[in-house]
Amino acid sequence: MKDKGARRKLSLLELAQELNNVSRACKVMGYSRQQFYEIRRNFLTYGAEGLIDRLPGAKGPHPNRVSEEIETAILQHSLDHPCHGALRVEQELRLKGLQVSAGGVRGVSGSATSC
Repeated sequence: MKDKGARRKLSLLELAQELNNVSRACKVMGYSRQQFYEIRRNFLTYGAEGLIDRLPGAKGPHPNRVSEEIETAILQHSLDHPCHGALRVEQELRLKGLQVSAGGVRGVSGSATSC
């Protein structure tokens, strides 16, 4: 195992089995019982890979991401009119029949203007 935290979690599982007492093993190793059961569940489900700490976060694109068509229109409008803010871009795109919010515009182009 490469991860130091994973080795520590494995040691916790081994100690609990050796002592035959989850509470004492948790106290010695500095984990809560809730953490122990989560670690054990991950180990039983995924094996040693389940003990490695993973960074939390979304996998893949954000669920509220705008479509490619709208993203392209926002970027093109922002290049053509760099001084327009998100609200103005939203209004201009609505006139063209594209439904997008000012927040959606900010998510694509950022909120800074160059003017």
